[in-house]
Amino acid sequence: MAHSKNRATDGKITYPPGVKEISDKISKEEMVRRLKMVVKTFMDMDQDSEEEKELYLNLALHLASDFFLKHPDKDVRLLVACCLADIFRIYAPEAPYTSPDKLKDIFMFITRQLKGLEDTKSAQFNRYFYLLENIAWVKSYNICFELEDSNEIFTQLYRTLFQVINNGHNQKVHMHMVDLMSSIVCEGDSVSQELLDTVLVNLVPAHKNLNKQAYDLAKALLKRTAQAIEPYITNFFNQVLMLGKTSVSDLSEHVFDLILELYNIDSHLLLSVLPQLEFKLKSNDNDERLQVVKLLAKMFGAKDSELASQNKPLWQCYLGRFNDIHVPVRLECVKFASHCLMNHPDLAKDLTEYLKVRSHDPEEAIRHDVIVSIVTASKKDLSLVNDHLLNFVRERTLDKRWRVRKEAMMGLAQIYKKYALQAEAGKEAAKQISWIKDKLLHIYYQNSIDDRLLVERIFAQYLVPHNLETTERMKCLYYLYATLDGNAVKALNEMWKCQNMLRHHVKDLLDLIKQPKSDSYNKTVFSKVMVITRNLPDPGKTQDFVKKLAQVLEEDEKIRKQLETLVSPSCSCKQAEVCVKEVTKKLGSPKQPSNPFLEMVKFLLERIAPVHIDTESISALIKQVNKSIEGTADDEDEGVPTEQAIRAGLELLKVLSFTHPVSFHSAETFESLLGCLKMDDEKVAEAALQIFKNTGNKLEESFPHIKSVLLTVLQHKAKKGPPRQAKYAIHCIHAMFSNRDTHFAQIFEPLHKSLDTDNMEQLITPLTTLGHLAMLAPEQFAAPLKSLVANFIVKDLLMNDRIPGKKTTKLWVPDDEVSPETLAKIQGLKLMVRWLLGVKNNQSKSGNSTLRMLTAILSSDGDLTEQGKMGKPDMSRLRLAAGCAILRLAQEPCYHEIITLEQYQLCALVINDECYQVRQAFAQKLHKGLCRLRLPLEYLAVFTLCAKDPVKERRAHARQCLVKNINLRREYLKQHAAVSEKLISLLPEYVVPYAIHLLVHDPDYVKVQDIEQLKDIKEALWFVLEILMAKNENNSHAFIRKMVENIKQTKDGQCPDDPKINEKLYTVCDVAMNIVISKSTTYSLESPKDPVLPARYFTQPDKNFSNTKNYLPPEMKSFFTPGKPKAANVLGAVNKPLSATGKMQTKLSRMETISNASSNSNPSSPGRSKGRLVSQTHIHVSSLIYKLDSADVDHSENEDISMKSPSETEKPSRGRKRGAAANQDEKGQESKPKRGRKKAANTSTDDAEDQWGEDSSMAEASMETEDEQNSPPKKGRRGRPPKSAASKDETPSKGRRGRRKTAPPVDEENEEEQEEEEDDEDDAGSENMEVKPKGRRGRKPSGGRSRAAANQEEESEEDMDTAQQSEEEEDESIDSSTKVSFLSPQN
Repeated sequence: MAHSKNRATDGKITYPPGVKEISDKISKEEMVRRLKMVVKTFMDMDQDSEEEKELYLNLALHLASDFFLKHPDKDVRLLVACCLADIFRIYAPEAPYTSPDKLKDIFMFITRQLKGLEDTKSAQFNRYFYLLENIAWVKSYNICFELEDSNEIFTQLYRTLFQVINNGHNQKVHMHMVDLMSSIVCEGDSVSQELLDTVLVNLVPAHKNLNKQAYDLAKALLKRTAQAIEPYITNFFNQVLMLGKTSVSDLSEHVFDLILELYNIDSHLLLSVLPQLEFKLKSNDNDERLQVVKLLAKMFGAKDSELASQNKPLWQCYLGRFNDIHVPVRLECVKFASHCLMNHPDLAKDLTEYLKVRSHDPEEAIRHDVIVSIVTASKKDLSLVNDHLLNFVRERTLDKRWRVRKEAMMGLAQIYKKYALQAEAGKEAAKQISWIKDKLLHIYYQNSIDDRLLVERIFAQYLVPHNLETTERMKCLYYLYATLDGNAVKALNEMWKCQNMLRHHVKDLLDLIKQPKSDSYNKTVFSKVMVITRNLPDPGKTQDFVKKLAQVLEEDEKIRKQLETLVSPSCSCKQAEVCVKEVTKKLGSPKQPSNPFLEMVKFLLERIAPVHIDTESISALIKQVNKSIEGTADDEDEGVPTEQAIRAGLELLKVLSFTHPVSFHSAETFESLLGCLKMDDEKVAEAALQIFKNTGNKLEESFPHIKSVLLTVLQHKAKKGPPRQAKYAIHCIHAMFSNRDTHFAQIFEPLHKSLDTDNMEQLITPLTTLGHLAMLAPEQFAAPLKSLVANFIVKDLLMNDRIPGKKTTKLWVPDDEVSPETLAKIQGLKLMVRWLLGVKNNQSKSGNSTLRMLTAILSSDGDLTEQGKMGKPDMSRLRLAAGCAILRLAQEPCYHEIITLEQYQLCALVINDECYQVRQAFAQKLHKGLCRLRLPLEYLAVFTLCAKDPVKERRAHARQCLVKNINLRREYLKQHAAVSEKLISLLPEYVVPYAIHLLVHDPDYVKVQDIEQLKDIKEALWFVLEILMAKNENNSHAFIRKMVENIKQTKDGQCPDDPKINEKLYTVCDVAMNIVISKSTTYSLESPKDPVLPARYFTQPDKNFSNTKNYLPPEMKSFFTPGKPKAANVLGAVNKPLSATGKMQTKLSRMETISNASSNSNPSSPGRSKGRLVSQTHIHVSSLIYKLDSADVDHSENEDISMKSPSETEKPSRGRKRGAAANQDEKGQESKPKRGRKKAANTSTDDAEDQWGEDSSMAEASMETEDEQNSPPKKGRRGRPPKSAASKDETPSKGRRGRRKTAPPVDEENEEEQEEEEDDEDDAGSENMEVKPKGRRGRKPSGGRSRAAANQEEESEEDMDTAQQSEEEEDESIDSSTKVSFLSPQN
């Protein structure tokens, strides 16, 4: 021992046994050999070997000399480093090196050697690993804590380790590195920013992607040292986020990326940082808020994140950013929602309200992404989203932007297919989203062709996938149809009709192309091309493509053959798919991937290809119906009662029999239908009869064995079946059998002879049958029919009240409570009208007599005999029947000409009837006739009287009808330039003279200068002018002004010598003029051409008379408020209460509907000389018109209506029978004339009977109240209710207005049959009319009636069904006036 000490003191180096001196004088190989022996020696030593430690002290110092530390050979350096590592182990805790500089050199040297760890395949890797293991286990680097340059040493060490780590290292290497680095953090006094950056830089996404192992190492280090390193991390973020000192670190620009990574590693690392983010969320810098929002979106949305529950203030602050003023911030919040919903369903409740607001965001992209977020979560798991969230998607299907609507519709379709068709989440989930199918089909009511095409595509791909096997496809369709609501069924029916119509148009084009060329060829083809174009998206661009297609069809016979097969009635679904593929393949070009022409052709093929229905499909559908009838179907499993399924199946077959009649031509199908005829269910038998009518034209030839059995059944139904079945039986015989006259005679004779008024119930079916026979074969039974009408219908049936009606204050009761006598009288009226419609001439003056009879019914309140025996509900029914009969006769030119102005005005007043259901059904009948362009234009003016209806729903419906009819006529004029000479019958602006004349003769307009009455006149005129003046194309405002000026230069054509009537005329003209002046800035321009006034209504102008006097009282001036009229919108009109000026009120909480496409156009005025009058001409154009819009007009919102007790409501009276006390208003104004009491002497009941004699005629009345539930009766109170009265939302009831308008053109006879069919369907629908609560008939209020009373009336409406598109309560779009409350950054 003493010897060793002396050796150390002497400075002499002692080498281990067998090791000679190591110096620069030996070779590299020898040096390596000797160093290996030294390494072995130090490796075997331990800390307790004091003697050896002393012995080799000088060797330890020698190995730390610059000679070794800077040796050029890496093997030498590695062995020296291993020796030094062992020396630190052996001499711990005191190192043999005391110089700080030497220590720094040594540790920097060791760090450099650690780079050798990078090559795991190196022969020396184990030595490098030994070096790492040694220094990590001993924590050698902790010696550096006392050195001034410790930070440099540690930083270099960290950088080296992060650089060398790679995927070739095993877990031990990783562990030793973490041990080495964590000891420095945990046992040191501080962590410098430079050292912290060395760790954190590996978390930055760019570095993370380059070296995943370095990221994992940093992650493990931070987890190990979380508690120790957290203060330094906090300080770093505090410097950057709060103090803005970005210079403290190069990582300042990655601060938000680092926060996310640190949170994912260990949330405790950010305990003090997260509150700083709350501050940053309110920064004034938009980009900074956006970065924080993106960061928090990832943190809150991470799968296992508990941040929202752990830091609720931050969560609430984040939610506030959904209302941020900066669009990208809101967009980022919305995108985050889907991840949050999928990973944290418990937060859905918090998100719902904010997503609701954003679903109405003014930015299209945000509304779009709201849908994407909700749909994405829904498709993952339906339980992740609540009904409110799905409802937001539902609302956006009516968005004003196509991109948003499309996303919402496709999203709902995908959800429906996954959970309803494929039932991936069970029956409960399927039930939850069962509304989707209805909603998607309701969109078919939209005007935009894009929407309609998308609905068709969705139906073919998602609701009833066309690629299903035939039996499965028909089963799917069967149960879908059975579970759709009424409006969706109508939409689906309309869809098939539109597709069928387009198929006919394409077939017509193909037929034209095959014909020899002629002078008119190009014109005819162009006309057909234009028709097809209107059925495709973007008609402006599509027109050229359709022209090109027509040219291709001329030149390419193969494509023409394929299309002919496709539109052939006998084309099967499989054939259709082949044809579509062949045509697209032929027209496509690989060199032109984007081919707009091919896209257009695909749209066309998609619409006309019969991918669902063919003969095989109909057979499968019939079998499915038979299974339900036999009780072997899965009806209950599908959630459909068997009876409902059978009815729906027959209704479905009925619709398909109209669009695909040829597919029914099989014995199996007809035999099944024959079985349905014998069923007890009346609806099933009715549907079967209609199917036979539509499809049986070749049954007599092709299926004689079925014909004989069927004829017997039809004759029985016609004689003794229910009325509707009797009607259909007659039409079946007419459509199917060649010797129909014989069959008709076999039915007519026994029924005619057996008519007996003693049994009214047994009289209804015979009268129905005889009525339809009279219409279909008027010449065959001319003599007996004339006698029947004169003697039996008029004298025996209508002119006698045999059974006293029930005394009740109700104005309406359901069908089953109507007395048989009243039902028989209604059928009697219908028989007369049908006969007249069959005869189609007034040579015998039967039309005049019929009209006098009908107006007598209206004048007497429905009690023709005026004996007081009839009950009020029966009187209401007869008033409705008479009013509708006049409308029906007015659709025939020969009868329209003989309707006097007094009769027209009396008919118009039915729309103000005291009974709500009468007003409702009459308005629907009026609308149907106008939509077909069968009713003359003056009948459109009748809707102006609805401005005074006390029920908001009726006003809304009337407005919709006006919008629909005005747009229809404008579109028709655009498409048919050739009818310009008939403008007076088509141009919607010509309704103004009729409206003025009608208001002049309004019984409520008594005192010419009365302010309240003039206000009512003003509102009635604005009711129609607002829609007419919505646009000013072709200077229509000046045209209207000129028309009113011209009227003022004439006299009333009805009472030309009555000064009071003429004063009223001029006063109403002044009201109209003031409206035009106040609402238009272009009224003073020159009208392009002079208007032509109807000669029946106004006299010729007196050239020597210039009427420039102002007839309005001065105080009226204040009621004409200036402002531009609102754009008229069919869908948006309902349930938007009208203000005093007739403008729509908006609510800030709702978004106003904006139509997707405007069809308004302003007129070109007719080229006539000033003041020239022409006779009113009725244009019968229904067979010419191209049906423009297949949707029902009566679209309304589906909202409830509260009701007060009937006793609180004041019933609006029609003014026919009133007590003397009720003839004055509260201000003592003079009483108004009773509505309808101005009847001429020849309308008395005795005269009516005498006038009939042998020329008795008929009129038809039908109650168009199909599938409707009605609110309590309201008398047609004259005068608009105040705004307060419109405070409660009302819901229009449903109606089938215009449902036939998209059908292919039919001949006149078939069209009449169609109308008859609809009329009787309407009658049957009246059984759903709700019974009105009783209430006394109050006086008719004057223009200045009590506002409170009107308010009570408005509140007394009960719940009603929707008018047609039941989802209109959803906001369709974002109105510019809507105030979206965005939070400012500081809020």
